[in-house]
Amino acid sequence: MERTLKSTHWEDPAVSTPAHEVESEDRFGFGKNWIRFLRVLNDERIKEAEQSLRGMLEVDNLVGKSFLDVGSGSGLFSLAARRLGARVYSFDFDSHSVACTAELRRRYFPDDPQWKVERGSALDSSYLKSLGRFDVVYAWGVLHHTGAMWQALANVEPAVADGGRLFIAIYNDQLHWSGVWTAIKKLYVHLPLVLRVPYTAALIVFMQAKTAPGSLLTFQPRRFIHSWTQYARTSRGMSRWHDMIDWIGGYPFEVAKPEQIFDFYRAKGFVLLKLKTCAGGKGCNEFVFQRTGFAEKFS
Repeated sequence: MERTLKSTHWEDPAVSTPAHEVESEDRFGFGKNWIRFLRVLNDERIKEAEQSLRGMLEVDNLVGKSFLDVGSGSGLFSLAARRLGARVYSFDFDSHSVACTAELRRRYFPDDPQWKVERGSALDSSYLKSLGRFDVVYAWGVLHHTGAMWQALANVEPAVADGGRLFIAIYNDQLHWSGVWTAIKKLYVHLPLVLRVPYTAALIVFMQAKTAPGSLLTFQPRRFIHSWTQYARTSRGMSRWHDMIDWIGGYPFEVAKPEQIFDFYRAKGFVLLKLKTCAGGKGCNEFVFQRTGFAEKFS
């Protein structure tokens, strides 16, 4: 049965004090966007999120595993991991995101001792070390929004247990276009609130200017409609509208080439188990690494 959001006034279960990140006035309101996403969250989206985890981690379930959700956002993937049987630890720097995750815990696993939610920062190395080590460390589309991506990438590494897996997604480096999008996103966060809606609308029209006319010219309007209605099934249960808003406003914003991420973690004793790229376009490249300790033994 589909569950919809009835209230956005939740208690923020903040526990830890995060390290300094980019000041709030220079950041996109990720958590506020997630609050709006929870209004369209349903069982179908949750099942797609579960399938995304199973597919990339190549497992049937996570029973008996510990799962650290770094930058939990809406809480959807913390929920998916918990439903797959994992013991879940969720944290986010954005207090609204913390509240979203706590709301999903309240809805689906109330008072569950196997799922903890709190506020924390991926830039706080001491905080991350205090959490211990996990079978799965998950940071999808998060670390490139901290304002210090390479530091965040280094900070999450010690949280992966021996033989454990690190599942991350990082924005692809599009060279010139990455610079353009950085400017677009930075302008968004500095615009007055009243101008953000028309600014976003204009950019969405621009982003759709290629696919929509192309579908009409080839007499395949259903292809364009399908790209919206079936988005959850092809995008981890997410919402295309909310993802587009996140893309336009998502600042801080950093990028990396796939080989840079591969080399970074190989030097730390990880092997790449699975890679899913965005074929050189905009979006995230997904990586699943496993800790082997090889580099530590032979360095």
